[in-house]
Amino acid sequence: MLLGVNIDHVATLRQARGTFYPDPLEAAHLCARAGAVGITVHLREDRRHIQDSDIYRLRDACPLPINLEMANSEEIIQIALDVKPAEICLVPEKRAELTTEGGLDVIGHFQSLERTVNRLQGHGS
Repeated sequence: MLLGVNIDHVATLRQARGTFYPDPLEAAHLCARAGAVGITVHLREDRRHIQDSDIYRLRDACPLPINLEMANSEEIIQIALDVKPAEICLVPEKRAELTTEGGLDVIGHFQSLERTVNRLQGHGS
């Protein structure tokens, strides 16, 4: 069994404290030393926890593959195209929710999701 670790809550603590710590990149290094094979981060449109700078720092210095959870929004798609994470998971997102409350409505958003998936696959690393 392989372990991937979601480090969003590390950034949540940092944001709540209004400080530079704890550091998601440092958490990723700890995960690697503990035997994890990947990390997951969710770059939300409201930047509630993980920030753009975290994504770029992780891309440049994280020893593990990154799984980027993201909404199907143009702004986040552009960041994903630039960062080129190892994996992407498209997730639904509502600003008022504390955590993801339901699944992605693929049927209802099929054409938009199909365009996004094709764009992301066409720019892979």
